[in-house]
Amino acid sequence: MNTLRTAMLLAAMTALFMGVGFLIGGSVGMMIALVIAAGTNLFSYWNADKMVLSMNRAVEVDEKNAPEYYAIVQALAKQAGLPMPRTYLIDNPQPNAFATGRNPQNAAVAASTGLLQRLTHEEVAAVMAHELAHVQHRDTLTMTIVATLAGAISMLGNFAFFLGGNRNNNNPFGFVGVMAAMIVAPFAAMIVQMAVSRTREYEADRRGAEICGHPLWLASALDKIARGAERIPNPDAERNPAMAHLFIINPLHGERMDSLFSTHPSTDNRIAALQEMARQMGEGDVRPAPTRNTTPRQADEEQRPSGPWGQAAQPDQPAEPKSNPWGRNPTGPKGRWS
Repeated sequence: MNTLRTAMLLAAMTALFMGVGFLIGGSVGMMIALVIAAGTNLFSYWNADKMVLSMNRAVEVDEKNAPEYYAIVQALAKQAGLPMPRTYLIDNPQPNAFATGRNPQNAAVAASTGLLQRLTHEEVAAVMAHELAHVQHRDTLTMTIVATLAGAISMLGNFAFFLGGNRNNNNPFGFVGVMAAMIVAPFAAMIVQMAVSRTREYEADRRGAEICGHPLWLASALDKIARGAERIPNPDAERNPAMAHLFIINPLHGERMDSLFSTHPSTDNRIAALQEMARQMGEGDVRPAPTRNTTPRQADEEQRPSGPWGQAAQPDQPAEPKSNPWGRNPTGPKGRWS
């Protein structure tokens, strides 16, 4: 069923690409768009994961330079019955994470340094379980290809005026068609992106909670990540907004409403669903996730590094020896996932 949904979605994206090409260049433009869409799909299948990781400046890590983080992913992959994915770190203060790859055998998961600094050991485990759920559901290929196609459609719309300015391009709509492509293409691509992410995040939340065994771990993590995304900008995501739906929480600054224009479901709704799941499972050994109605001072304190990955160095403290590309070793006290 998931394969059928993926095929239908990619067919819709290709049809959208062809429609934009028709508005710009008529039948000739439509055929050119079809060829470009086919090439984009083929390229995305083999290389989109590498492109996404590169755009976010992710660096691969292992048990030597990130032992605790790597051990968490390793234990969760075993728990989920998945091959060990390639594991990446992103030097970014905004807490966030995503998964990519064309199948479970070629998957990769990435977490930001902000995520490791601001979340507890259990919350990090819950977030990575969510990402592994995307891998298990084979969402990563679809989401990555959609990100690539959506970016291409938006770019095509932005350049519509230059591509469609020639009167001899068999465009039956003329300048009106070009203008329509400029306006409609980015909007339509954005709507398709939202449909992908919003319908699959709830499923990944549920499966991720099953993998780690504690829905409230993930509920608490989502709350902290959402607060961080509201306050801390992500320049790489802002430069490439077509990738926003790949992350566990929308990384674009200020995008947090559960509306037509949000790439993700409401964080409050996701937390409520996880809390209900915890009640059904009889989970009572973990504090409920905090509500979003806290004071600014409380929110600031929640954002201070307090997880097992170590406190932020004070200005008067000597720098730690460099053990990875960013001069800090993301390790901490041993936990159940070590």
